[in-house]
Parts: sequence; structure tokens; C-alpha cells
Amino acid sequence: MADLIVGIDLGTTNSEVAGFLDGRVQVLGPGNQILPSCVGFSAGGELLVGESARNQLALYPERTIRSIKRRMGSSESVMIAGKSFSPTEVSSLILRELAGWAKSALGGTPNKAVITVPAYFSDAQRAATREAGALAGLEVVRILNEPTAASLAYGYAGGGRHTALVYDLGGGTFDVSVVSVEGEITEVLASHGNNKLGGDDFDDLLAAHLCREFERQHGIDVRQGNTPGAKARLWWAAEEAKKKLSSEVYVQIREESVTTRNGRPLHLEMEISRKDYEDMIRGLVESTLDSVSKALSDSGRKPSDMDAVLLVGGSTRTPLVFEMLRERIGIEPRQDVHPDLCVALGAGVLASRLSGRDAGRVLVDVSPYSFGISFLGERGGVPYPHCYKPIIRRNTPLPLTRSEEYSTSHPFQTEVDLQVYQGEDEDALKNVPVGNFTIEGLTGMSGANEMICRMRLDLDGILEVTAVEKRTGKSKRITIDNALKAKSDEEIRAARKRLEEMFQARAEAFEHEHHDHDHDHDGEDWDEEELAALDPALSEIEAAFRDPLPGEEAAVGLVDRSRKLLERMHSEDREEAVELHERIHEAIKMGDVVGMNDAARGLKELLFFMEGRPN
Repeated sequence: MADLIVGIDLGTTNSEVAGFLDGRVQVLGPGNQILPSCVGFSAGGELLVGESARNQLALYPERTIRSIKRRMGSSESVMIAGKSFSPTEVSSLILRELAGWAKSALGGTPNKAVITVPAYFSDAQRAATREAGALAGLEVVRILNEPTAASLAYGYAGGGRHTALVYDLGGGTFDVSVVSVEGEITEVLASHGNNKLGGDDFDDLLAAHLCREFERQHGIDVRQGNTPGAKARLWWAAEEAKKKLSSEVYVQIREESVTTRNGRPLHLEMEISRKDYEDMIRGLVESTLDSVSKALSDSGRKPSDMDAVLLVGGSTRTPLVFEMLRERIGIEPRQDVHPDLCVALGAGVLASRLSGRDAGRVLVDVSPYSFGISFLGERGGVPYPHCYKPIIRRNTPLPLTRSEEYSTSHPFQTEVDLQVYQGEDEDALKNVPVGNFTIEGLTGMSGANEMICRMRLDLDGILEVTAVEKRTGKSKRITIDNALKAKSDEEIRAARKRLEEMFQARAEAFEHEHHDHDHDHDGEDWDEEELAALDPALSEIEAAFRDPLPGEEAAVGLVDRSRKLLERMHSEDREEAVELHERIHEAIKMGDVVGMNDAARGLKELLFFMEGRPN
């Protein structure tokens, strides 16, 4: 019988095991397939590993140990319920539990394993990891660096040459690595991080905020005195709120009977916004970007040298992390592999290959498109009603839910018309319309009325869009079937024709209003130039629906090719390319065929030299 080899992510906060099952690599185990890296003993002396140990941690810290990974390679021992254990012994109990999960899923006991470790682990720490595997009855056939595992999970190994930034923000540790991948070889060029920074620190900040609010409401500081249960309740509430704020704009926290006073239960009820939470953690996220800069510097690479940014670790779900990292590096981070399971999946890929299985990249269901709604914002310093930013981003694992906050655009507005689009362009009219609906009967307010748009996309490609008036909870939703099915040219033309008719009616109403009421024109008709001056959006709308210019498709294709190469260009070439992009778009908008072709020739020459350069 062939060796049964599994891949294991032995994490600081959580651990997972992956193997080859049903023709592909997948994470194994019950429930959410994540084992908390906690070990403990119950009051009755029963060994607890995983969730059960984690659940008793806050109340019985003397009976529980967590984050043992930070002590691997040291000679110190830890006390659990009065018993002494080495770090390798504690880790072996976690590994043994994971092996049991694999046995249940695979139908056989694994006898070998690939185990991942941080890139910065010393020889002593790596040796301790091998020893822990041996104590668990596993021959450790390979110690695999975590960033290398991530590159395997994302499918980077196996072809071509790439340089990637692996940003790993877990529950208890953070590290960032610059890796070079060529064929089957992944080289870690530089690493930096903080082994005492992670999602738990986000939880601590949010829990402290909850404790302060409880004290404000009831005059009791649960962080002081004999109220460990109350403190634990608020910490768990903070952790749950943190998770929800990755997809929701606001979270209502309702914790009943946190503690008692004179026999009366005291509750906590409050609301927290994503913005308030992100303000709390911003300093910690900024500190990770300092590590990013140091890793890039140590590797001799620049942000523009990165082919990809790979997100690893559950805490990378925080939208602020995504946005700040994208701003710092200049490219959109990849999040199409489950961040909690990414490293285990990469270990599973290598384990499967070592056991003779044909394991390619990890197969995941992701949204191939971005979805969002149009809103009133600014373009070119003037108000524009068709601004767009994705709510659901492409290459995000399915199923998923995302929410964003908007507001009404004028006082006493009682209805909102939502236009839903598929695409990436900041101008909604250049994306593909997929649906629209109106929510009526809103509260007429003198100021802005807060609205929440929530999008849910499932594995079957069904997109559910809900608009909610935050003040009252009044909502309306639309369900769009086959949202992930590519639209045909005919469907796009039909959808744009509907929009064109709607905007034409708006333009006619606008013209009629000023025809009747503007005395400066003495009843004269407005011409197109005057209309465009009064309403900058009209020229953009007309451009979106007019017939294309001769050669326009080729010119736009050149711009698209150029954009993909911007990060590789020298600063002077980049400035020239951006200027040519703008000239092409301006010429198209003005119907200037000669100007468009002149700029396109310049861009084509620039690309000829650029694409001929070696990477």
C-alpha cells in the first residue's frame, strides 16, 4: 500500500490538515475544518484539544495552553493543570488530532506529513517541528516554508517565472515574504514580520472598546475584580463582531447577562461601525506595511517588480488590510484561495505530489466578475451621478456577502433608484448593467440619509442585492439569476438601450425645465454644447451610447495592453503612457479620429519597445 501523505499547517492560532480526496486536494475535517491550536484538561482531567480547549481558555487559563508555536525550539516547559509539558509534546497532541481527522476522511491512517513553518523559523524550531511530528506518529518528509505553501496553493509553481509578495496575517502572528517562483522552485528572497501581532490583537482592541462601553452604561469595569466570565463574554462578542465587520458595515452587539449587580442581570447593547473598528486597528495595519517595505528593501525589489500579492491568514479578510496593501503596492491583492486554509492547501499539494498524485493548483469557486452600484460622486472635480466602486470584487471565493454604506444625494429624498453593474471601470456607464430597482417611502430628512447596499452571491451564480435604510430598516431587494454567466453582445446592447432611453428622458426633462425657467436665453433652444456645460454627465452618457469611431476598438485595446504593463515601466515611460491613454480617451470622447490615431501610434511605439524588454 502506498504511503498516505498529508499536508499540515501547524499554526499559532489555528491548524488544518489537507490531502488528496475525490480527485483533488482539499482540507479535511469536520465542520469548518479548522482546529484551534489549543490544548487543555477539563476539571475532570479529560484531555481537550481544539475547540473544547479554546472554549475554556478564558475561564480556566491555568488548565489551557495556546500559541505554543511561539515556544517551539526552546527548552522551556509549560504547565497545564499542574502537569509539565514541552512545546513539542503540546504540538504533537495537535498533530495527532489532525491525523485523526485525516483518517476519518481518507479511510486510512496517514503515516507521513508535510508540515509548514514560517520562513523565519530557525534550525532549532524546524527540528522541534519534526520531533513533534514523530511524537504524533508521523514521519515528516518535508518542512515547507509557509510562503512557499501559499504560492503552491495559488498555482504559481509549475510554469514561468514570477515574483510575489506573500502577506500572511493570522490570528497570532504576522509575516511577509518576497518569493521568486520559477518552475517547481520557490525561493524566499526576504522575510519580515512580527510574531506577536495578529487578529487576536484586533480582538483585544475591540474587546477593550466593549468593556469601556459596558462601564459607561453600568459603571462596572469588567477588566477589574473577580469577573473573568464577563470579560470572556465581551472578548468572544468582540471576536464575532470583528468577523461580521469584514462583510457588514454595521454590527449590533447584544450580550445578555454579562454580569449581575444586586441580583439583577446587566446587559450590553450597542452598535459598532466598520469605520470605528478600522480606526482602532489602523495603527497595527500600518505597522505591517512597514514590514512590507523592509521585506521589499531586503530583497532588492520594488513594488512595481511584484507580479502578485497573495493574501494568507484569516485577518486579511479585514477590508482595511486589503485597501491599504493595494494602495502601498499598487496592484490588487489576490484573495481567491480561502485565507484560513491557504497554507494547508499548499502543503496538501506538495504532499499529494510526493505520494505520486497529479495535483495541480487548488480548485476553488470564485466570482469571475466584480459587482457594484452607481452612486453620486466626483469625477474631474465635478459631481457625476454614475461613479462606481465594486462591492463584490472579482476572484473572491464563493459564497460571499459584502456590504457598503451610501447616502441619499439631496435633502428630503424619499426614494432611491439602484443600478447594479458588473465590471471594474470607475465610470458605471462603461460597465455591464445587470439589474435595477427602486426603494420608495424613505424618511425625508434635511441631511443625508444613510443607506446600506448588501450583496450576496452564491455558488449557483445567484446575486441578491438588498438596499436598507439604516434609520428604519426599510428594505427592498432584487435577485439576479445567472449573474456569473457572461452577457452576450445582444444582452449588453439591450441593457444599454434601456439606460440610454432613461438618460435621454432625463436630458429632455432637464432641457424642458431650463427652457421654461431660464430668462437669460429668452426662450431659445439649448444646444448640445450648452447642455454639456450645464450637466457634465451628459457628454459622458452620449459617449457611452454613440457608434464607435473607426479604429476605436484597436486604440482601446492598446490602452488595455499598456495598463497591464504600467507596473513594469520606468517612471518616464509610465508618465508618457498615462498621457497617451488620456489623449486617446479625450479624442474618442470628442470624436477626433485623427487625434485618436496619432496618440495610438505613439502608444504602439512605446509598447513595441516595452514588450521587447526582458522582465
